[in-house]
Amino acid sequence: MSDPAGRLDPAIGLLEFDSITAGIVAGDAMVKASPISALYAGTVHPGRYLVLVGGDTASVEIALDSAAANGIVDSLFLADVHPSVVAAITTLDNGATVDNEALGIIETSTAATAIVAADAGVKAAEVTLLAVRLADDLGGKGYCLFNGTVADVEAAVEAAVAQTQHREPFVASNVIAQLHDEMRDNLLSDLRFNHRLRRGTS
Repeated sequence: MSDPAGRLDPAIGLLEFDSITAGIVAGDAMVKASPISALYAGTVHPGRYLVLVGGDTASVEIALDSAAANGIVDSLFLADVHPSVVAAITTLDNGATVDNEALGIIETSTAATAIVAADAGVKAAEVTLLAVRLADDLGGKGYCLFNGTVADVEAAVEAAVAQTQHREPFVASNVIAQLHDEMRDNLLSDLRFNHRLRRGTS
């Protein structure tokens, strides 16, 4: 699959299961029920199973509707997902650079909510989406990072919190007004994402 961004455009849906069996059954039902453009599925910590689908809006809706509700921890449907969100979840290096301006951090208790937060933030302000980390090595949590001016990062974080705080027990958010060089270097060296998704889009 040479063009994951195109295959996950313009809509994406994600189901997060606490049962691997239920996740595999649901993924199979989804791809059989609808002519989606992309299906990525696999295990994440802590023993959860993610099913991500993409394509046109109607096809993604049909796929989500076809999945049984058993075992679903969280879910999302984004009819007009921002391209930088797709880049962040499907590539090891999305080309983003970290400058010394403000850094916004959104931490969530599920992978699905981290994606929703990222999408809300980049649509609300002129920020760079540095990363979306999903579940693996995070105990099932997710987080996203925004970079830009203080005003824009504050607006992005505010929009992300507003869009997601009703979905779950919200974990944390913060804005660092001026990022230190040492922290910038650390962030640039470790923007990791799910191994299964990377292999599927390489």
